[in-house]
Amino acid sequence: MTTTSPRQVAVPPVGDRPQRRSPTGRSSARRRGEIALFLGPALLLYATFVIVPMVLAGYYSLFNWNGLGPLDQFIGIDNYTRAAGDPVFRAAVGHNALIVVLSVVVQLPLALALALLLNRRLRGRAILRMVLFAPYVLAEVVTAVAWQLILQPSGPLNTLLENMGLESWAQLWLADRDLVIYSLFIVITWKYLGFGIVLFLAGLQGVPNELLEAATVDGASAWHRTRYVVLPLLGPTIRIWIFLSVIGALQLFDLVWIMTKGGPSNASVTMATFLIDRGFERSQIGYGSAAAVLLFIISFVFALLYQRYVMRRDTEGALTRRVG
Repeated sequence: MTTTSPRQVAVPPVGDRPQRRSPTGRSSARRRGEIALFLGPALLLYATFVIVPMVLAGYYSLFNWNGLGPLDQFIGIDNYTRAAGDPVFRAAVGHNALIVVLSVVVQLPLALALALLLNRRLRGRAILRMVLFAPYVLAEVVTAVAWQLILQPSGPLNTLLENMGLESWAQLWLADRDLVIYSLFIVITWKYLGFGIVLFLAGLQGVPNELLEAATVDGASAWHRTRYVVLPLLGPTIRIWIFLSVIGALQLFDLVWIMTKGGPSNASVTMATFLIDRGFERSQIGYGSAAAVLLFIISFVFALLYQRYVMRRDTEGALTRRVG
């Protein structure tokens, strides 16, 4: 009987060996499949309702088109030069800028002050929070119609002022060209102030009590504790609120369109109402698309610059903490 030593066993060539997937390769392929399964529907919806309309708007903006006939009148960037020279569009940009400034100057300190107040232990604090946040959950249509009725010349507000003997305070709130944009801003503040309060209250929960107690022991007053302890720690929340507020102010449409449609005499027109009016009300799809593209560019540039130069510290800190 012949015994074969291990050294004499024939080893098949490398090319004839069966290829087996390593467990790491199988898990990697499975992970990619799961990512594609979960992200696929969201990406499809995003592409359908965001990317495709943006591309089509940019394409339509190069034509003089009313939305019905063929796209055969190519005019290049004439719609953009027309918008740049249109006094109504420039007024719309100015109104959006005014609302942005008022939001930061008025809404920010007001929401922050109310959040600091509601963060204390007060009787009925839960009810106050609910009352301040309730307008935010109302639909824009409901808010606009309700305030449109309130601000009518013979509406509840003017009637109340007259009954209080303040007839001189009664105004044409939505018909005065010098007053309408500020009337709309009051409605906007009433509608969205609750969101800022809730956001700041959430940020205040992250302020360590130990720091406040240490500052109190060192003799810091309530103002100094707020100024040098609370506000710096609340900085990331404030910067996020400013970003969301500015983007919302640039894209403001619902309240203005329902209450005034940009009137009277374009005194409250915004970029969003301008593009809807030109694109759909007047059947100037090409011109309205150009206005939409300009609105997107303004919002996109602001978002990039703000995240690059203002929110960079917050992003880098989050990434550093994640890596560490």
